[in-house]
Amino acid sequence: MENDRWGRRIRAFRKLKRMQQVEFSRKIGISTTTLSKIERGERIPSVELLMIIAQALAIDIQELKGNGP
Repeated sequence: MENDRWGRRIRAFRKLKRMQQVEFSRKIGISTTTLSKIERGERIPSVELLMIIAQALAIDIQELKGNGP
């Protein structure tokens, strides 16, 4: 369930920024396949990758975690 939550939030923020998976995966330095697996909840992103994702989305990592304001 935790994996799915990360994936849903990453996908939602990515879509809010109007980025396609290919564009976003290149921006954060991972394959599109890996990003797809994360967004589907099949793979857990590392803390380091979560920080890179949050930075690329121009949000605080707490927002990505769902603990933001």
